[in-house]
Order: sequence, then structure tokens, then C-alpha cells
Amino acid sequence: MPTSVKSALFFFCLSVFILSGSFSGGGFCQAAGVPNDPYRDLKLFTDVLSIVRDNYVDEVETGKLIQGAINGMLLTLDPHSAFMTPEAFMEMQIDTRGEFGGIGIEITIRDNVLTIVSPIEGTPADRAGLMAGDQIVKIGDKPTKDMTLVDAVRMMRGGKGTRMTITIMRDSFKVPKEFTLVREIVKIRSVRSKILDEGIGYIRIAQFQENTAEDLKKGLAEMRRKNGTNLSGLIVDLRNDPGGLLDQAVKVADIFLTKGLIVYTEGRDAEGQMKFFARDDGSEPSCPMVVMINGGSASASEIVAGALQDHRRAVVLGTPSFGKGSVQTVIPLADNHGLRLTTALYYTPSGRSIQAKGIIPDILVHPLQGEEVERSVFREEDLDHHLAPEKGKPEKGSGDGRHGFAIEPQEQKDYQLMRALDLLKGWRLLKGLNQKGAA
Repeated sequence: MPTSVKSALFFFCLSVFILSGSFSGGGFCQAAGVPNDPYRDLKLFTDVLSIVRDNYVDEVETGKLIQGAINGMLLTLDPHSAFMTPEAFMEMQIDTRGEFGGIGIEITIRDNVLTIVSPIEGTPADRAGLMAGDQIVKIGDKPTKDMTLVDAVRMMRGGKGTRMTITIMRDSFKVPKEFTLVREIVKIRSVRSKILDEGIGYIRIAQFQENTAEDLKKGLAEMRRKNGTNLSGLIVDLRNDPGGLLDQAVKVADIFLTKGLIVYTEGRDAEGQMKFFARDDGSEPSCPMVVMINGGSASASEIVAGALQDHRRAVVLGTPSFGKGSVQTVIPLADNHGLRLTTALYYTPSGRSIQAKGIIPDILVHPLQGEEVERSVFREEDLDHHLAPEKGKPEKGSGDGRHGFAIEPQEQKDYQLMRALDLLKGWRLLKGLNQKGAA
């Protein structure tokens, strides 16, 4: 018999041998046709596991196969559910304490693409110009297609001073662009505060960590002390705040509310049905508020913005938020493994689900692109031999017309922040107008 005929016959026989179920666990094909029977599905799984373990071209560890199966199972759910190795479980706990070694970005999987939710303020990623919405195409020389969030985080973290390269695709890029960053110990300062202009305070919340609510109270108290009296207005900046701990979001919203629902969650079981209410402890600031959000504001920051918006406690200004309206429960497993599982969706007090929708600002203000809007103009004082101003009462107004006071140059270039400040100053001026005209 010719060799080619022998080869074809051998291949045909081998195919029949495989399809007839002659491998161990040969009944697995029948199990696939039976719907809604978890026991038969598990039999199918164990059959495939046994076949792969015994017949794959290379020897493979059973534990590795099972972890791969678990990861594959969770990938069919949503981007935020994940199986965590002991190392990843420990890293997650480090996250909430606000210090780790890396480049400083919060990531998610959006439309099956690894995407930056927001860069963390003051980190290598922030300084390099990485932006919310950037797509991470490669980490080092490894493509991110089908990469889990846990694996992506593990690859981007590392020792202080070590270099790493990520490849980014952005709407404005024609081709992906490489960014080489040097890892640092990322210390997230959760809350910063300062007085911007004549009693108008500014609070920046970078991330919701274990002590965010307490740090916020300290910041408010320090601003009142510096101002010498209660604040006349307050800006709460939640832009590029990727979220964090649910209980801290509730406590932060509670600081500004005296009563009412803050957020509620709905899930399949009783543990997923939760409601959180504000309490009146007599210490809430009563000044007008503006909350700033953008596409990098996610999760816990959306809870705060949504609660204050629904209760009409603050005007929300900026661009629509990220839209992460799901709650993850972290479940410890054997051998220090962990499971992060989406168990509920949360809703604002008025019943809005923000999942994949986000919080829509009351006032839509996009960041200013390009040069500053206001340019210097030729004025009377610039003319040669102009008459000197007469001495008299000082001019009324809250500033020198150029946003002086404690506002830093980089803050003056922050168009959204300046609009929030103008809104509060305008409210203060309008409140002081004589509504009945001249007396």
C-alpha cells in the first residue's frame, strides 16, 4: 500500500477513535446536549479536564488547568468579577490602604479592551499624560487581548525605580504610542483641601480609602480655621477619582446631608439588599456646593455625586462620569486565594441606576482645549500720559479680576475649576443684590 494511502487511513482511523469517545470519560458528548443540569455540566467539565491532563501534548499541572477554567468562567460574567491568587489578593488589600509600587492608574475592561479609568494624581502615569479612556494595547511586549484585570495589575506593579513600557491607543492617535514609565511607591493622598477665594473652599478627593471620611472632616475644619468663620461656598473635586470603599462613599455623602437615603443596592439575595441613610449629627456644612466630575469619576465617587445631586445639595458640574454602578463582594477562599464577585447594583436616592450610564452633570463643562480663552487687552492705563486714578473708596468686588488670592497658576488654567468657582461667586453676588432696585 502506498505511503500516502497508509497515512490517510491512519488519520481517518485516529479521527474515528477520538470521535467515538474512546478517551477516558468518553460519554462527555452526550452530556453537552442536556440543558440546565449542573451535575451533567460538572461531569462534562471533569471529562474535559481528564482528557486534557492525560492526552495533551505536554504535561500540565492540574491546578493550573483548574485556575484557567475558573478565570474563563468569571470572564463570561462582567469585567469586575475575578479570581485572585494569594499575591493578587494581597495587592487588593494594599490598594485600599493607599500605598503600592507601580505607575499609578486605575484600569478596567471596557468592550473587551483593557482601558484606563483614570490616572492617579501625582503619579508617573499622571505626569506622562495618560488619560481616562486610553486603551492599553500592550504591557511590555505582551498584548492585552484576553488578559485579566488581575494579570494586568500584576504586570504593571513592581519595584521602585524599575522601568516598564505600555502601548496606548487614544482617539486622537493614528497609531498606538509607547509610553515608558519608571515605577514609584505610589502613595495616594486621599484628600487635599485649601481656600480658593474669600471663603470658598476646595476639597479634592483622589480615591476613597480607609480614612477618607475622617481626612475630609479634618480638611473642612482646617479651612474653617483659616477662614476665621464658616465657608461661603465649597467645591468638591471628584474628577479622575476611580472610587474605592463603599462605606467611605456613604460616610462622605453623610458629611453633607442631614437626612434621607444616600444609596441603595439590589442583588439576588438578602445580603445584596442594602440601604444607607444620612444622619444629622449637627456638624454638616451648610454652604452652597459644586461637585466636579468627569469620565474618570467612577464607583464610590458616583455614589457621592448622585446622592448630593438627587437631594439638591450640590450642583454637579463637568462631564458625564464613568458609569460603574455595580458592587463587588470580596470572598476569601482556601490557601489565601480570593474571589471578587459582582453581587449587586447600586442606585441613587431617586432610583437611578448609573450602570453604563454615569452621572450626568447639571452643568456640562468640557475641559478647555488649547490656549487660554482670555488674552490681555489694551486698557486706559496702558495709554501714555493717562490720568492717574483719583483716591477714593476701594473698588467693590471679590478679586483683582485675574483670580488672584490663593489660586495657583495651574489652577487658573483649569477651566472646569474656574467655572465652578465663578458659579459660587456668582451665587454669592446675586444673593447680595437689591431685588427691589434703587432705594
